[in-house]
Amino acid sequence: MFTGIIEEKGKVLRTEPDKLHIRAQKVLEGTKVGDSIAVNGVCLTVTALDGSLFTADVMPETMQRSSLGALRSGSGVNLERAMAADGRFGGHIVSGHIDGTGTVENIVKDGNAVRCRIRTQQEITRGIVEKGSVAIDGISLTVTMVQSERFEVSVIPHTLKETILGEKRIGSVVNLENDIIGKYVERLLFSTQKETQGMAQKETVLTREFLLRAGF
Repeated sequence: MFTGIIEEKGKVLRTEPDKLHIRAQKVLEGTKVGDSIAVNGVCLTVTALDGSLFTADVMPETMQRSSLGALRSGSGVNLERAMAADGRFGGHIVSGHIDGTGTVENIVKDGNAVRCRIRTQQEITRGIVEKGSVAIDGISLTVTMVQSERFEVSVIPHTLKETILGEKRIGSVVNLENDIIGKYVERLLFSTQKETQGMAQKETVLTREFLLRAGF
């Protein structure tokens, strides 16, 4: 479980088809092999440690379904350790299991902040609400606008400086994770609706057998 508050920017030392080797400092404090670190919002397991370097195995599906497959030697990455039980919950509940990717569609200066518009699939935007939270490359951000295939967030200077979001350009691909509570609510409502519809259909369908049993 993560909070979406990025602890540091790491740097990819090298990549392999099924591994990432990342240089970091802060997130390695107290970290052991087997611990979880979110890399650009994707929960990965530390498989090796060597000083200021850690290695994580990445499944081919994860490489294909996230932006991790586009990482190269020298790429910057957002890093966050799994939340400690006694830590502050500064962002929102982030699982590290992304829902998909989006593309930066527009970046506009807005006073001391920057408005960033992301284009993505309706399957993702239907789970996003204005003033709600969304994780972009693992960063917990507040949604300022949402439409059928795009949404917008406003990013403060501190976030731009401390994460790789400030390095994004129009056309950049980002990992997206919707608020997990919203996903549970949507699932519950969908299941309840299907069950109710099924009961209604059973009650309203007339068959020959039903009429015979009723004496007709």
